[in-house]
Amino acid sequence: MSLLIKNGKVINPATNTEDILDVLLEGEKVVAVAKNIETEAERVIDASDCYVMPGFIDLHVHFRDPGLTYKEDLRTGGMAAVKGGVTTVVAMPNTKPVIDTREKVEAVNARALSESPTKVIQLGAVTKGQEGKELSEIAAMGSAGCFGISEDGKSVMDSGLYKEGMKVAAANDLVVFAHCEDINLVKGGVANADENAKRLGLKGITNSVEDVIVARDIILAGEVKGKLHLCHCSTKDSVRMVKEAKEAGIRVTAEVCPHHFILTTDDIKEDDGNFKMNPPLRTKADVLALREGLKSGVIDAIATDHAPHSEEEKKVGFAKAAFGIVGLETSAALTYTELVLPGVLSIMQMAERMSVTPAKILGLSDRGNIAPGMNGDVVIFDPEKEGVIDKNNFVSKGKNTPFDGRKVKGEVRVTIVDGNVVYERE
Repeated sequence: MSLLIKNGKVINPATNTEDILDVLLEGEKVVAVAKNIETEAERVIDASDCYVMPGFIDLHVHFRDPGLTYKEDLRTGGMAAVKGGVTTVVAMPNTKPVIDTREKVEAVNARALSESPTKVIQLGAVTKGQEGKELSEIAAMGSAGCFGISEDGKSVMDSGLYKEGMKVAAANDLVVFAHCEDINLVKGGVANADENAKRLGLKGITNSVEDVIVARDIILAGEVKGKLHLCHCSTKDSVRMVKEAKEAGIRVTAEVCPHHFILTTDDIKEDDGNFKMNPPLRTKADVLALREGLKSGVIDAIATDHAPHSEEEKKVGFAKAAFGIVGLETSAALTYTELVLPGVLSIMQMAERMSVTPAKILGLSDRGNIAPGMNGDVVIFDPEKEGVIDKNNFVSKGKNTPFDGRKVKGEVRVTIVDGNVVYERE
């Protein structure tokens, strides 16, 4: 199929392009980017007054498949992704069973090809069953296409075992995706350790819970000369340590989620489990540091940590509710509204943090770039569309969001994966 996108403003950081151009796709690839392309395409999309950007790549999602599909599955998760302009996702391995063998990686990746409208990269666990006792089949999972390993949902607390896993990952050119949480410091905490937690009668989680493991993982990554990616950074000292590590030549990258660069602990007004996530919402000082990290490039990427749960798992009150919120369908609009419109990021930087840099982190040379020969993964984003986030309109099985009712500006109009329109706004 041939598809011609006309009159959109192409935002392509890989080529430093920001101009009104046409984009021609044939089959799975981009074949031309130029002004006034004249051809008899099978379909023409007029993208006037819209941005045309490389499809977003979300480095951190939970599709709950296999085993926990009452929360989400490859189909519904994929639908949520493309509605949010996300054309590639990285799925965490804390499913049931845990993804810890070559066969399990291959099984998810194979099913995703037919079940999910977005591309799915399935990570493998660092340890068998994520029990922290014995390394999983890291090399074999790498050869099966996992691209990286993670113990997400927890940290490997045995530093010696973790270092050995990092060595195997480095030897196989895999990225270690790190959930930084010292379980010995959590002590039953569920919210940021501050006056708001006390007001609500909740046990607190200090910044040190994250910061201690960030420091450890950076040190170990430097020793093994591996690639470390820090998931869902939430503290000002995480930003500082990433900056210092990069200056020291350590191969570390980091992501931040919209809820962490928008909301603070002060936004938790009542006992509402939809504001419970791990790591928790932090202070204004932390949010300002995360925003500055994104602006400067110290923080490399915007990811969602999309974590769907059933309504029953969230309506039981903050203390007992499951950790996590959904984010795939809201990330682009929230980023545009809260970062681009106020001038924290340019639209070029938004595309860079949500597409180009995530592709580089994964070592994907075929996407994150609207240029001839690249995969036809494209998002058409309408910057003038105003709306209100309504969880009842989500296609994800998860409706757990603290952003329900929030006004936003900007909306994904069309998502294209491998040259095929997989989502189009009604």
